[in-house]
Amino acid sequence: MPSLIRNRVKEKLKRGDLTLGAWITIGHPDIAEIMANAGFDWLLFDTEHSPLNIEIVQNQLQAMSNTETVPIIRVAWNDMVLIKRALDIGAYGVVIPWVNNREDAKNAVRYCRYPTEGLRGVGPRRAARYGLDSEYLLRADEEILIVAQIETREAVDNIEDIVSVEGIDATFIGPSDLSASLGLMGQPFHPKVIQAIEKVLDACLSSGVAAGLAYAQTIEELVKFIRMGFRFVGATTDMGLLLGKSMEVLKDIKERLKS
Repeated sequence: MPSLIRNRVKEKLKRGDLTLGAWITIGHPDIAEIMANAGFDWLLFDTEHSPLNIEIVQNQLQAMSNTETVPIIRVAWNDMVLIKRALDIGAYGVVIPWVNNREDAKNAVRYCRYPTEGLRGVGPRRAARYGLDSEYLLRADEEILIVAQIETREAVDNIEDIVSVEGIDATFIGPSDLSASLGLMGQPFHPKVIQAIEKVLDACLSSGVAAGLAYAQTIEELVKFIRMGFRFVGATTDMGLLLGKSMEVLKDIKERLKS
């Protein structure tokens, strides 16, 4: 049976095209299915800071399997076991936290790739359609998107080394953690943070690695970063959409009742 794995996001990033995604933090299949049908290029399932576990995420990946949206998992750590479990349930890519130097980046790639190029254990399960996809093992290394999260002063200082590692497809700046690391807690877009963000962007543009950004505070800010050259961009979150729309509806009702 021919392989079905085809990473449209990785293809677009290689061409230099923009990809827009959304964070998934709420553990219900309907959330993933609805947001995948909305037309995002990718959904990022957050197993680092949300209560999602691997079983819940597998159910959510199954719910979105009939859409064009690419499933990506942010693992909790740069850990071989966590990464292989994420890939084995069918993620087409992983966002890996706390990549601070060249060795961290090299390990991230090793954990995502099968021998002899890497260390990923062979047991893809759902990713290989429970054994029906005979080509998965041959194609996985070239299709899996490997994203290094940049969230510390050390990572920014070492960004040229990180993006020089073969196999790193994109970076993903976390402005909140980066601002904290720079001594600017709660100021994710302080001018000094913007300087660090621009340094990462420049290194990505020079190396051919796609520059990614976890979020912006407004749509106007988001568009500005896209125009700067960011191509792997988090546009919104499930939680943010629910909260924002709920508050908007309540405000609208209350204002209408005043008139």
